[in-house]
Amino acid sequence: MSYHIAFDVSHKPRGKIDENLTELRDYLNVNDFVCYNFLEVPITEESLIPYDILVFVCPDFARLSSLEITTIVNWVKNSGGGLLLLSHAGGDRGRGSNLSEISEQFGIAFENDQVLDDRINLGLENIPLISAFNIPHPITSEIGTLCYRSGSSLSVIGSGAFSIADSNETSEPFSCPLICVSESENGRVCCIGSYEIFRDKIGGSFQCHDNPQLALNIFKWLISDFRMELRANLDVPVPIPQASDIPSKITEEQEVPISYTPPDKKSIDIDFSMKISKKSELVELLKIFQNQINTIKSTIDKLIKKAITSENDISEIESSNITPNPNNSQLIESIEEKDIDVPPTVEKISVGLDIQEDPTLTALPPKPVTLKKEMIDSEESIKPAPKLKTKGKSKKELKNEKEGLETKLTSVQDLMKFIDKKHSTGKLNDDEYVKRSKKLQSDLKKTKKRIDIISKLLEK
Repeated sequence: MSYHIAFDVSHKPRGKIDENLTELRDYLNVNDFVCYNFLEVPITEESLIPYDILVFVCPDFARLSSLEITTIVNWVKNSGGGLLLLSHAGGDRGRGSNLSEISEQFGIAFENDQVLDDRINLGLENIPLISAFNIPHPITSEIGTLCYRSGSSLSVIGSGAFSIADSNETSEPFSCPLICVSESENGRVCCIGSYEIFRDKIGGSFQCHDNPQLALNIFKWLISDFRMELRANLDVPVPIPQASDIPSKITEEQEVPISYTPPDKKSIDIDFSMKISKKSELVELLKIFQNQINTIKSTIDKLIKKAITSENDISEIESSNITPNPNNSQLIESIEEKDIDVPPTVEKISVGLDIQEDPTLTALPPKPVTLKKEMIDSEESIKPAPKLKTKGKSKKELKNEKEGLETKLTSVQDLMKFIDKKHSTGKLNDDEYVKRSKKLQSDLKKTKKRIDIISKLLEK
């Protein structure tokens, strides 16, 4: 029997099964699991029905809504779902995410730090080798040593949750939880502060030491007895494969023949067929199809209504005199950044729809600004908040931008403390220390200035 894993890709994850988690995906697909890209926004209980495990691989400057969090918690408790949450150095504050708002429902929290060990490591202090396993547990069975690359620590804050792997006594922070688990009613939850332990082809990642065995142990444990019974009785449907997301392992319930025309041809013919073993399973699949169609139809109807009732028609704007609509400035900016070809007769197109008024539609996320490589100590360290754009923004948008900048400010201050410590211990020479300090001071000054500008705008 195969079990089905949904890897969320709608909340800007740093880890993706078709890009930098391919080794993990292939390993799971030959061990009675089938991996899928999970595209649903917002996440609903209905969209989670076919899946046995849901995985968040370090969302990056993306947050789950309170409704999505409630949905996920209910799915774990009531439907016996398995939930795996993977973070990174800096935790929620460093990543601009809110995984702790989910994990805290199960008695676990991600800390805003980085686990370092300058004595027991794989050549770098941010890749400590871990062998401190607290109690016998299926996840740590047959595990001798783990590489905990670029990860944060965790805390146990509620009953029912406990740590099964801790940092070394030589680590900083020392003897703190790194892998925590919780069983809640029918489901199970596992939280790890490092997603990079499952990444492809980098030092201290998936193929290092016992990391592959750890991955298999985690996913096997996340299948609860309740979920096994549901799957054995065919009480839950099999996920529907997508044209761009066909799992490499085909289950007994599925048969996916594909006819494909090479890219140089004008058309691509993709055909799917599925074997349905029970009438109830067919009904469930048809219901899923129907709900998806209804959702799309409802969205289109609302857009048509907005277009008809909008005071601002779709109009042509001269490039020499462009006044962006505050409600669609992000949309135009996104189009320009993607270098979409525009017909020569139209220089700019402004869509006069207040899309954000409709709660069923998701606003385009702001584009994050990355720190220069010279400013970070390790690969993929803490990113700053999105770039500030104040013109034409509402007070709500300005408040959100201010929060992002304050997150960046804290991250930069943490980086300054980190390099100060390295310099004081002699691990960073004077020239490099001065170079990094100047850049961080400059970024700190600019960030404070931008926060002051937004604060003045909010006071008006």
